[in-house]
Amino acid sequence: MTFDWANIVGLAGSGLMVVAYAYSNMAKTLNFFIFNLLNLVGSLLLIWSLTVHFNLASMALEIVWAAIALLGLGNAVRRKRP
Repeated sequence: MTFDWANIVGLAGSGLMVVAYAYSNMAKTLNFFIFNLLNLVGSLLLIWSLTVHFNLASMALEIVWAAIALLGLGNAVRRKRP
């Protein structure tokens, strides 16, 4: 493994997704906007990393993860509007 920018970005994305998971398990009240935003940014960073160090299974997972996070963000924004 090389310690290049793609790996650093991928690790940052993984970290954000772990933070989102921890937040969802420890928060008394879950803010769905923050939760989905962390997941979306994390998955996008991982997708960028995977364009350099490609892995089909991981890329498919991250694309689906990003799509679910986008849907969740849309739902969170709609719920906040009066």
